[in-house]
Amino acid sequence: MRNRKTCFLTGVTFIALFALLTLLIMTIDVRPVGQNGTNIGFATFNTGFHALTGANMTLYTITDWLGLVPIFICMIFGGVGLLQLIKRKSLFKVDKDIIILGIYYIIVIMAYLIFEMIPVGYRPIPIEGVMEASYPSSTTLLVLSVMPTLVEQAGRRLSDDLINKLITIFAVLFSLFMVIGRLISGVHWFTDIVGSVLLSIGLYYLYKGCVLSCRKRGIRGDGSYGVWRKSVGTEK
Repeated sequence: MRNRKTCFLTGVTFIALFALLTLLIMTIDVRPVGQNGTNIGFATFNTGFHALTGANMTLYTITDWLGLVPIFICMIFGGVGLLQLIKRKSLFKVDKDIIILGIYYIIVIMAYLIFEMIPVGYRPIPIEGVMEASYPSSTTLLVLSVMPTLVEQAGRRLSDDLINKLITIFAVLFSLFMVIGRLISGVHWFTDIVGSVLLSIGLYYLYKGCVLSCRKRGIRGDGSYGVWRKSVGTEK
């Protein structure tokens, strides 16, 4: 109960911080220093940091392609849910945490689409000659929203401690590389990355709070299902 409340409180706090940052970006030191004279909040700091890093299109391309990794992870869990649906012949018999995970991924996508349709700012440089919305960084948002769910779901469903540790190490190192890579590649303003970090942490903890609230009876006290095969249909 305490863990659940802590998750919800943490999630709401970070969402509030993201909303506050968004408001500040739209009001503090806003100057037309972006592409084609577009306004940028925290202009002095953002332009100064961008001048320091410059633009590294090779690093941008690498992190862009690696952005497919979290998408692949989403597809894996989508496949788990589909297999359960086929074998159990009812959506209500699909593991609740998998359903919540699917809803969570949809919310992450919706957050991205909202800021694409209502841009707060544009990238420091054009991408293939096109001005693109910059805040928050969509790749950073996707990575930091999905990779923690990989660790959480693996810990819940896999009984092998070594594999769980390897998955955790991979998720942490991959996330760090992607965040730092997007930051220094020069295709985003510094505040774009910070906004994505705040939003992704907030959304993840709300997701985790929902999972803790909807745990199925019969799951061990640590939340583990024991083995992965149970998640794809053998568990009733």
